[in-house]
Order: sequence, then structure tokens, then C-alpha cells
Amino acid sequence: MSHKRHSLPLDTLELILEGVELIVSADGKVTGGSMYRCHTIAQLFGVTDRHIQELTKKGVLPATDAPGGRQYDLVPTIQAYIQYLRDAAHGKTGSEKERELKQQKLEADLALKGTQNELHRLKLDIAAGKYISVEEVTLDYARFFVAFKKFALALPGRLISRISGAVEPLEARRIEKELQGDVTQLLRAFVVAGVSDGADVT
Repeated sequence: MSHKRHSLPLDTLELILEGVELIVSADGKVTGGSMYRCHTIAQLFGVTDRHIQELTKKGVLPATDAPGGRQYDLVPTIQAYIQYLRDAAHGKTGSEKERELKQQKLEADLALKGTQNELHRLKLDIAAGKYISVEEVTLDYARFFVAFKKFALALPGRLISRISGAVEPLEARRIEKELQGDVTQLLRAFVVAGVSDGADVT
């Protein structure tokens, strides 16, 4: 349903400004010094009161709350409505919030597209065998640690067998026992990242 009863050309609205006494405030804001209610503004623009109320709610038309209801300063209201009609003619209507939401939606769509592209790339890499499962990694770590444990625990004995001729048997046994304790202590403190259930290294 259209809000307009009849339309006023832009040049006609601009001519209304002629002959109106303008007041310029210290901050440069132009006013006409004449305040009118919603119904009067609606009649001036040839639209319904509801349409003026909607434009006010959207922030298109400036209004001042007064005891008798909202009032509109004539000159700024006409200027704002002329700008609104010009924007409408160029497809620029819509509140600042609507434009912001459209921009946010556009950015979200771009981000979603980028995420979908990344997901597709990951799927292709997985299918090509560029990634391995967590289970495989865990199994590989467990196998490595078992082999490393056996190697580390055998080091003291291998070392003593090489120096047995240089030290007394009792001293060699003491050194071997001491090294064995050091290696065992290190193995107990050794944590393999990725093995969440923890392996017994003793």
C-alpha cells in the first residue's frame, strides 16, 4: 500500500524554502524557527501521517519531542525529505542500520566462502594422503618409545662392558647401577606428546 496521496516535485519543495526566515545556530545548524506537528508536515509532503512517523523512526526526518507531541522544524525537515527523495531516485534509501547490516552480511558471506574453500582444500589433502590419523600418530609414538626405552636401558650395560678392563669389578657394578637409575628416572619423566593415556616406562 502506498503512503503517498500526491507528490510534490523537488523543485517545488525547494521553492518553499524561499521567503522563510532562516536561523543559523553557533554550530552552523540551519533552522526555520517554525515548528509544526506531524499532520501538517504530512499534508505539506502529500503523504500520510503514518509515513512521516515511519520516516522519523528510521531517522530520515529530525523531530523534537514536545508536551503536545512530536514537532518538526520546517526547514531541516524539508531539507531532509528532499535528500530522502533524491536518494530514493538513485536507489540509496534505507537507514544507516540497514546499510550496516548489509555490509556485515556481505563480510559474513565472504568469510563463509573462505571457510568453505579451506574445508574443501583440507578434504582434498586428506584424500591425497597428506594427513594421517591421530590413531596412526599415537601408534607410531608408542612404537618409537618402546624401542627407545630398550635402547636407553641397555646403555649402562654396554658402557660397562667397554670399560670393564679399566676399573675394578665392584666399581664397574656401582657405576652401572648408578647409570641404570639415572636412565630409569629420565624415562619416567619423559612425556610423549600425543599419547594421552600415558605409557608405563618402568
